[in-house]
Amino acid sequence: MKRSLLITEQTIDEVTLVAARGMSAGMGAAVYFAGVVRGNEEGVAIEAIDYEAFKPMAERQFQLLFDEVEKRWPVESVRLVHRLGVVRVNEPSLWVEVVAPHRGEAFAACQWLIDEMKRVVPIWKKPVR
Repeated sequence: MKRSLLITEQTIDEVTLVAARGMSAGMGAAVYFAGVVRGNEEGVAIEAIDYEAFKPMAERQFQLLFDEVEKRWPVESVRLVHRLGVVRVNEPSLWVEVVAPHRGEAFAACQWLIDEMKRVVPIWKKPVR
C-alpha cells in the first residue's frame, strides 16, 4: 500500500492534493475527507483552533494506523495531511484520501482511520477565541 503523511503548519491545498492523485486501473474508488474548523467549540464561538503535536510520536502512530488499514482492507493508497498551528474557522485542519477497488472499502477504511487517529495520535487542539 502506498502511504503519504504530512504534518505541517502550511495551508492544506485540497485542489493540488486531488490533482496529484494516482491510482491504478483496478481501483474504482477514491474517497477523501476534509475536516474543517467549525465556528464554535462546545457551544462557544471561536475564531480558530491551535493544533499542537509531539511530531515524532504522531508520525509513528499514523504509520501504525496505516499498517492496520493495510491489514483490514484492500487499499491501494492512503494520503493524510494534518495541520499544526492556528487554523481559522472554515479552513481544513485534516485531509485524508483512501483509494480502493470499491467504495465500501474506501469509506470504511477512511472512517476507521479518522476515528482511530482522534483516539491515539498525540495531536492536541486549543480553541482560539
